[in-house]
Amino acid sequence: MRTRQQLSIIRRTTLFAGAVAALLSTSLALLLMVVMQHVATRWLSEEVAAAGRRVVTQIEHGDVVADPLASHSSRVVQVVDERGRVVASTPQLKGRPPMAAFTPSGRQATTSVVCGGVFRDDCDVVVAQRARHGQADWIVYSASPAIPPWVDAQLAAAMIGGALLLTVGITALGHRVAAVSLRPVTAMRAELDSINATCPDRRVPVPPSADEIHDLAGSVNETLSRLEAALRQQRQFVSDASHDLRSPITAMRTEVEDALAAPGETNVTELGSHLLHSLDRLGGIVHDLLIMAALDSGVSLPPERVDLAQFVVGECAIRRPKKTIECSLQPGVRVEIDRGRLCRLLTNLVDNAMRHAESVVTITVRREPGDGPEDGRFPNGVAVLEVLDDGAGIEPQQREHVFGRFTRLDAARTRDRGGSGLGLPIARQIAEMAGGTLGIEDSPRGARFVLRLPAAADAAKPAGSSAVQDQPITARGSR
Repeated sequence: MRTRQQLSIIRRTTLFAGAVAALLSTSLALLLMVVMQHVATRWLSEEVAAAGRRVVTQIEHGDVVADPLASHSSRVVQVVDERGRVVASTPQLKGRPPMAAFTPSGRQATTSVVCGGVFRDDCDVVVAQRARHGQADWIVYSASPAIPPWVDAQLAAAMIGGALLLTVGITALGHRVAAVSLRPVTAMRAELDSINATCPDRRVPVPPSADEIHDLAGSVNETLSRLEAALRQQRQFVSDASHDLRSPITAMRTEVEDALAAPGETNVTELGSHLLHSLDRLGGIVHDLLIMAALDSGVSLPPERVDLAQFVVGECAIRRPKKTIECSLQPGVRVEIDRGRLCRLLTNLVDNAMRHAESVVTITVRREPGDGPEDGRFPNGVAVLEVLDDGAGIEPQQREHVFGRFTRLDAARTRDRGGSGLGLPIARQIAEMAGGTLGIEDSPRGARFVLRLPAAADAAKPAGSSAVQDQPITARGSR
């Protein structure tokens, strides 16, 4: 929920546009007023100089300068002699001292702004010009009130009004642009608010404009597609898990109901054996579900350096299989992986092979060249572990399908032969979390599962130590 101190993007954009507009319009108005004052002052200076020039011309022609001077305009004029005495002036300055103390340089008129000189409370534009006649030398001062910074009251009002109108217009335009730009986001948010688990196939509208919001809508829809796929997979997973958990429970319930219906005909030993078998199957499913949940959480375990050949020999030595296990192991092929997860991976592959093999399961360990340092995935080579059975095999179009959770296959490789349907998905997820791959590749007979993991840095051995160690392991009896 938006807090009281926070503002929406539209409001923030509007405030920013208004502030910028106010700053720009005020600056523009001030600049125009400064320019207009400068132009008006220049014109005024020329008029003031012209008023004084008429008196200078009159003096230089030898005409008598009467006091007071004739006033033909609103400009005031003073004539000051060499001693600094006012000898003539316009009526407005009658009896006043010289209006300025500066003198012109040579024959050029000098202009200056004097404050408190002519009209005590104002500043004036004063022009000083030199007049000569015979041996006499006069200074003619002409003046007029200076142009104020606002030039004119009506002009200032017009500037202020224009600045306000410009600010309001730009602010309204900014609000409109922000609202239109964010309208697709509002539509996306409304659609997202209405999407739930009952309608995961809905998507947000994608605006036609090729901009960032268009890309955002595309990314949101891709995320929704992934979430829909995950939800579908989760629902299928729950359905399959419920079915697989219900099967042994139903079998046990049937056995118990039959025993209760005919207690005198019940073989307790046989009943206990059947119940234990169902409990083992139920416990195996629950155990695989817990492992899958742990892997889905993404928890990584500290890796250990493991020699694959020694690891396979150790795991096969503790088994009591009913079928033959043959091993072809290259020594010195080491990987860095959590030992417990590697044990689960190998156990799942071997158990799957034992269920579907006719008589023999073959385990192979070898090292292959990697992609090189430039690739980065297998810079030290590839550690390969293969598990091959001599059963019916898997059709090429179903090879990826078997890695789905609770996958059911037809014909000879059905899951009702003891598997939970989670062993192969768990094995692949462990391989991928270790930076490797697990897949099914071609073989003359049966199914050949190939695990590829990044080899450890010291996995490369001299040529003399890379010979293959053939160690057939044959054991019979119950597991």
